[in-house]
Amino acid sequence: MSWSTRFLTAVAFLAVGVVFAPDVLGSGPESPAAAITAVKLCHLLAFATAWGAALWVTFIGGIIMFKNLPRHQFGNLQSKMFPAYFMVVSVCAAVSVAAFAYLHPWTSASSIEKYQLGFLLSALGFDLSNLIVFTPMTIEMMKKRHKVERDLSIGEEIGWSKNMEVAKTNQQLAAMNKKFGMIHGLSSLANIMAFGGLAMHSWYLAGKIQL
Repeated sequence: MSWSTRFLTAVAFLAVGVVFAPDVLGSGPESPAAAITAVKLCHLLAFATAWGAALWVTFIGGIIMFKNLPRHQFGNLQSKMFPAYFMVVSVCAAVSVAAFAYLHPWTSASSIEKYQLGFLLSALGFDLSNLIVFTPMTIEMMKKRHKVERDLSIGEEIGWSKNMEVAKTNQQLAAMNKKFGMIHGLSSLANIMAFGGLAMHSWYLAGKIQL
């Protein structure tokens, strides 16, 4: 277990602990004003980082790279970037959960605040599922397919055209495409669900801002 994984585990346990035992850290309306402000700042910074990273990777950066990089180069870059991406958004989601639970203890939180905590927890859960399960599986399957494609002298082009053409007559490649598509689809779905949880919380925060 790497230091980053240990750190994330500690943060996740802290977040869950604050949700279910907020009194241990003295959370609630009687907390000092400076502590409340500091926790709000941590929540906003962590949420904004997770939101911005998810928006860029999901809808901007990944699409631009796919359309402009040779496919194997794109895949190798993603295999290095995605573990770091999911580590960052998982830590940020965990910090957001812990901070929000500190500010709004479950026993005294309103129904809307409980829903918001649920959205943040769901984002954390989907990010962790990607970090721990789907991303390693996707990378492993991608490397296996890259090896097959190199033997077939494809993969250095941009886009899927040659892969799809060769897969029509190569059953091994077709089977690998199907398996990779399933795993990658689950990873993408988890990422979108996590983004959706953050989007719901962004709407809640927008309603609290006075401009």
